[in-house]
Amino acid sequence: MPRLAALAILGLAALNTAAPARADLGVSGPYLAARQASFLSDYRAAAAYYTEALVSDPSNPRLLENAMTALVGLGEVEKAVPIAHRIETLGNPDQLANLVLMADQMKQGQFDRVIADLDAGRQTAPLVDGLIRAWAEFGQGRMTDALAAFDAASAQSGIKAFGLYHKALALAAVGDFEGADTIFSGEAEGPLRATRRGVLAHAEVLSQLERNDDAIELIDAAFGTEVDPGVAALRARLARGDALPFDVIDGAAQGAAEVFFTVASALNGDALDGYTLLYARLAQFLAPKNADAILLSAGLLEAQDRYELATEAYAAVPKDDPAFYAAELGRAEAMRHAGDVDGAIETLRGLAATYPDVAIVHVTLGDALRSQERFGDALKAYDAAIALFDEPARGQWIVYYARGISHERLDQWPEAEADFRKALELEPDQPQVLNYLGYSYVEMNTNLDEAMSMIERAVAARPDDGYITDSLGWGLYKLGRYQEAVPHMERAAALMPVDPVVNDHLGDVYWAVGRKVEAQFQWHRALSFGPDEAEAERIRKKLEVGLDKVLKDEGAPPLRAANDG
Repeated sequence: MPRLAALAILGLAALNTAAPARADLGVSGPYLAARQASFLSDYRAAAAYYTEALVSDPSNPRLLENAMTALVGLGEVEKAVPIAHRIETLGNPDQLANLVLMADQMKQGQFDRVIADLDAGRQTAPLVDGLIRAWAEFGQGRMTDALAAFDAASAQSGIKAFGLYHKALALAAVGDFEGADTIFSGEAEGPLRATRRGVLAHAEVLSQLERNDDAIELIDAAFGTEVDPGVAALRARLARGDALPFDVIDGAAQGAAEVFFTVASALNGDALDGYTLLYARLAQFLAPKNADAILLSAGLLEAQDRYELATEAYAAVPKDDPAFYAAELGRAEAMRHAGDVDGAIETLRGLAATYPDVAIVHVTLGDALRSQERFGDALKAYDAAIALFDEPARGQWIVYYARGISHERLDQWPEAEADFRKALELEPDQPQVLNYLGYSYVEMNTNLDEAMSMIERAVAARPDDGYITDSLGWGLYKLGRYQEAVPHMERAAALMPVDPVVNDHLGDVYWAVGRKVEAQFQWHRALSFGPDEAEAERIRKKLEVGLDKVLKDEGAPPLRAANDG
């Protein structure tokens, strides 16, 4: 179905956090602080300040709504429940309050109240209301009514696949694996979108039907050979002939959690991250051990630059969960973004010891070490990853590329060149590799024809990449084709106006074509953007004596000789 249409049906609505509260002396300070915290997606601070403001103005509807939103975003849904009740008591219907109350009722097993409130007019969003009703009927043990409700949800325009997916889960949860397989396989109403959770649920259904070979075929078709440890372990159990239990859903509350997770997954990338997070947090509230919901919440927090909250979220995945390694990778990345690079590296080292046979763990450790210019240590991590590769695959290019950079930074050019060539063998038109290898050849003044061909291919693939455009201009300069270099260097400087290297290069090109005043201006700009000390000293010398004298002192060919050649 069209994605935007689906979002409209889900009832996407912006939560109003901008309406003014009463600005008396007891409210204004904490309210303004809360508004600022909300703007920064600082859910912890926002929740604290809005709660403080409510002490002075406990019936203010906007304060209540905003406090509830902050608490749900923080993952403290249980603290949001009384606020949702307060909003309901005041007679101010609110979408999130209804969602919170509905989720709490499902968690408490109050399925009759969920149905009664829906019958009385409670509304959240069409898909949510229809599926929650179905799971509430399921919780009451009325399977016929539940299936009818799933069918009614499926009949809504544009959301048929969502309803069918949940109907299949419900059928499997009561042991009707044949009926569930008919839906999952597409025999009933056409194929469902192959989500990770859907594929694994279908695999468990097939295993219960003593069709482990079909389950393995399904997993291989969906995930290929590059699978995470959880999927690998499940596949190994299937290969041994184990009968996998169906444990994706074990009751109505988990079914409701799956509804909220389904909505969050559909919204992810198309709605505001803060709005999507509310659904993911409600899924966690109903199913605290649902690692997929935890990972989604953590990722959404990262997208909002709330790395400390993302780190806490990732840490909620227990060590014995198959998704633990993915959570630790995410936690390390969040720590690195928060500035705790050493902590991130130690986390990744521990993970590599626990999962020595998972290549991505070693790659991520190598990337973290390389970001700290610990190239020797990074090489060891990349070596460990590459040693795990059984067969060549396109996606491996980036590992060889990263290892090549580490070799190059350690002045191990033969090894670096071999890695770059291997990366291009796996992904022949990869612009990053073409640019890096081509630029390296230009700097070494070797293989210039091949170097320029590589850089031109990279520019054709990424014409708006400033680094690659700079490589083209600089390569033309190195070949003595100064006039041709000018427009490319000017474009690179326009694309990356505050990069010291690009501005320095443009200054050299201007000098080479006789535009010396403009060259000096670019060198001054380059200095203002903080080049490293060695490059800064060279720029200062060019400003003092000119590029020709600097080249002569360095023993490089003079510009006029390059021009004449």
